[in-house]
Amino acid sequence: MSSDQMVEGTPLIKPSTTDHPLYDSIVEACRSVYDPEIPVNIFDLGLIYTIEVSEAGEVGILMSLTAPGCPVAGEMPGWVAEAVEPLPGVQSVNVALVWEPQWGMDMMSDAARLELGFM
Repeated sequence: MSSDQMVEGTPLIKPSTTDHPLYDSIVEACRSVYDPEIPVNIFDLGLIYTIEVSEAGEVGILMSLTAPGCPVAGEMPGWVAEAVEPLPGVQSVNVALVWEPQWGMDMMSDAARLELGFM
C-alpha cells in the first residue's frame, strides 16, 4: 500500500467504543452467533471487527467472514442484528460486511485457537 493511501499508524480496523456501558453486553450477544461450519462463536473467531455505540444507543457493527464465498454470507449480519437488537438500551443496529482487512486466523482469540486445535 502506498503512503498516500494510508497514514502511518492508522489502524486497519476502526476502534470499537469499548468504554460504552452497552459494549460488554453487545460482545456477549455477538458471542451467541456461530458460523454453522465452525464450532466457535463469531466474536472469538475475530469476525467482529468494530462495535460502535452512540450515546443514543445506536449500534454499528463492522464484521467480516472467513471467506467471501461463505454460504451464510447473506444471513450472518442478520443473525448478529437479531442477537443485539433485544438488548436493553439498544435503539437500533446496523451490521455491515467488510472485506478489508481480509480475515485471517491470526484474528482468532486464544480460546478459539484452542477449541479448533491450533494451540
